[in-house]
Amino acid sequence: MTDDERESWYDAEAGPVVRLYALTQGRSRNARPELDIITLVVNVSGGVRPRRPEPEYARILQLSRTPLSIAEVAAQLGLPLNSTKILVSDLIDDRMLEHRSPDQSAEPARDQDLLRRLHRAIRAL
Repeated sequence: MTDDERESWYDAEAGPVVRLYALTQGRSRNARPELDIITLVVNVSGGVRPRRPEPEYARILQLSRTPLSIAEVAAQLGLPLNSTKILVSDLIDDRMLEHRSPDQSAEPARDQDLLRRLHRAIRAL
């Protein structure tokens, strides 16, 4: 195999290629099942730098100076949702982020009533 053949998988414009498991240290499952795409996270580090050296952790803290959903964090980082959840979990464990997940105990009947009222309101428009 020539050097050109070995290098053909790399696109210079794409930037450095880093596998996601390198960021998550080989973890592929989130240890916090309560984290949802609409879970809000907020930085409570008080300006303390994260103990983890990867720049994604610092970027998450920067983004979450105001409450932000995990989906928004993932979009801003350009990372898959599951990888973002793992990184966010690390920062929660380090007590640098607080999180608030949606209430999972909502009664389904109430949800249906709300949807019916919304449907009627939309049709009235």
